[in-house]
Amino acid sequence: MGDAHCRPPGTPDAAVEAAGRFSEALERLERARGALYDFHQLVGRADAMLDDVVASLEALGRDRLAAEVRDRLVGRNVLQGRWTFQVVEEFDDGYYALFRELEKRTRQELVGGRRHVYEAEMKQRRRTAGHPGHEAAPGT
Repeated sequence: MGDAHCRPPGTPDAAVEAAGRFSEALERLERARGALYDFHQLVGRADAMLDDVVASLEALGRDRLAAEVRDRLVGRNVLQGRWTFQVVEEFDDGYYALFRELEKRTRQELVGGRRHVYEAEMKQRRRTAGHPGHEAAPGT
């Protein structure tokens, strides 16, 4: 494997483990961020579907109910003062940005900025050298 995943000389196990745990936590946060974007798109689509609901209610002569759905629900904030795009932006610009910044700084200080050092060492321990599908890196 190349130097990009090798432990810098003199780096203790605890540093590799701490950097690895922080990176794993970031991976979990990335999954949560994906779920937040799913939420954003699902709520947006549900709101857009209400146009058809209102039209159907009007066609049924249920004008008061149609008006209530249109006036009270269509375009309503999902949180105080916020549509989902604002929730996503606040998350991205605040918690998510700080999390990524500190994870990167931790890797920089503990393992020279290298990514996945812990996993690369695990791969070396678990692979069977010389067997197909167990190569250390592509093309080796």
